[in-house]
Amino acid sequence: MEGLYVKYNRYELIEPDPLQFVYQYSDRGDMEVAGLVAAVLAYGRVGQIEKSVGKLLGMMGSSPCGFVRDFNASGRRKLRGFKHRFNTADDISDLFVLLKGVICKFGSIENYFLKGYDSSDETVIAGLGKFCDSLHGEYASRHDGVVSRGLKYLLSSPSAGSACKRLNLYLRWMVRSDDVDAGVWKSVDKAKLVVPIDVHMARLCKIIGFYDKKTVSLATALEISRSFAKINPADPVKYDFALSRIGIIENCNGTIRQGCELCCLYEYCQRKWADNK
Repeated sequence: MEGLYVKYNRYELIEPDPLQFVYQYSDRGDMEVAGLVAAVLAYGRVGQIEKSVGKLLGMMGSSPCGFVRDFNASGRRKLRGFKHRFNTADDISDLFVLLKGVICKFGSIENYFLKGYDSSDETVIAGLGKFCDSLHGEYASRHDGVVSRGLKYLLSSPSAGSACKRLNLYLRWMVRSDDVDAGVWKSVDKAKLVVPIDVHMARLCKIIGFYDKKTVSLATALEISRSFAKINPADPVKYDFALSRIGIIENCNGTIRQGCELCCLYEYCQRKWADNK
């Protein structure tokens, strides 16, 4: 793990990760909002994610936080025509209406998150559930008790069983601070973070032996995070970015091929391949 961290956890390797958009800004509020925009849209093909996030932030002008804080009917019109796979301009506008209330009342997304965060909890999952559910509740109070499908997808709640890959990714960006992660938030303990699990990360963690379930779920993400915590209890998601680079930079698909012997995980892949035979 440390070998992978040294090799891949470098600022110059961030692109094409959506985290790159956070570093287009220096203001704390802008980084918070840009990060959330990038994270909630981080599904689908990498190229499409880059295109969609770049387009949306371009529509928002020089200050994403200012755009959200002043969001109104004019802002909604500016977003007209935006679409990213399952989500439409209306979904994004609905999210911005909620974030406007958050920023105007609490000053920052971090302060709002802290409203439901308890440092005595094992992980951030309970706090993340309260964060999503309270925003869902605010939306429902204005729409006859119903939360739109699009908003639910943008803010997938662990209360509904979601592994919350995108929001756990956002928390990693905001809470951790190193050559890659921005560390904008100062009041959440990085020891409580949960690994953002997608199909690629799940495959690598299965090869390493961190879990043996057939499906990827919130329970899987928690099991994998506990395994990482045995290595580094103070920072269990430290190796997330480095591991994900194996798939992106090395184009790893979990099968043994020429060049694999240079990878830090080679012996684990060999063992897994032999066991499966």
